[in-house]
Amino acid sequence: MNIGEKFLELTKYHHLSESDQSKELPCPPLETPQAGEAIVLPDPASLTTGAVSVVEAINKRRSRRKFSSRPISLEELSWLLWATQGVQKPGDIRTVRTVPSAGGRHPFDTYLAIANVSGLKPGLYRYLALSHQLVLIREDKDIDEIIAAICLNQQWIEGAAVTFIWVAVPYRSAWRYSERAWRYLWLDAGHVCQNLYLACEAIDAGCCAVNAYDDDALNQYLDLDGKSRFAIYLAPAGHK
Repeated sequence: MNIGEKFLELTKYHHLSESDQSKELPCPPLETPQAGEAIVLPDPASLTTGAVSVVEAINKRRSRRKFSSRPISLEELSWLLWATQGVQKPGDIRTVRTVPSAGGRHPFDTYLAIANVSGLKPGLYRYLALSHQLVLIREDKDIDEIIAAICLNQQWIEGAAVTFIWVAVPYRSAWRYSERAWRYLWLDAGHVCQNLYLACEAIDAGCCAVNAYDDDALNQYLDLDGKSRFAIYLAPAGHK
C-alpha cells in the first residue's frame, strides 16, 4: 500500500482506538490562547453590502489571483472572518459556527497575513473567534513577500490584501474521534475555505485557495511545532 492507501485503511472505524472523550478525559480548549492586545472587530452585521443571493454567489465564485490596490476595510475583514469561523452559539465542548465541522469541534486557529487592510499595520495576526477579536502577533512590512516565497514563489500572492492561514489543532477533533479525526481535518478546512469564496462575493472581492507551500517554513514562520498545531490551508484575498 502507498501512503494514501495506508491512511484510508488505518482511519477506518475498525482500526480506531478508544477516544479520550469516551475515557472521560477533559475536553481540550475550543480556542488556543493568544497573548497580546486584542483589537475589537466591528459587528459583521454593521457591514452594508449589495444584496447577493446564494445562487449569484455560487455562479460568480472563481479562484482569483489578481487583486486591485484598494484596501480591505476593517468592516469587510470582520465580515470575512465571521463568515469563515464566526461563533453563532458557544458551548463547553462544541460551538455552532457559520461553517459545518465534525462534532462541532472546529479544529482550526485562523492566522492572517495582513498587507493592505485599513487601520491595521502590515503583519501577522490571530483571529479569536470566541470573542470576535484580532491580536497582532508581530508587525512585518514584508509579510506579503514572505508568504509568497513560502508558497513556492507564487508572486501573485504579493498582491493580496490579506492571506487567510488556517492552522489545524488535531487533538481538538481527535479527543472525540481518535484516529478518524485526521480525515475530518481536511474536510473541515474545505468547508471553511468555500465560505470565504462565497463571502468574498458580497464585498466585490475574491480569493484563491493555496495548498502549495513549504510546510516546515510556514510552520516556523507561525511559530508552530508542526505536530500539535500545523498550517493546513491558505487563501489570499483582496478586492477584484
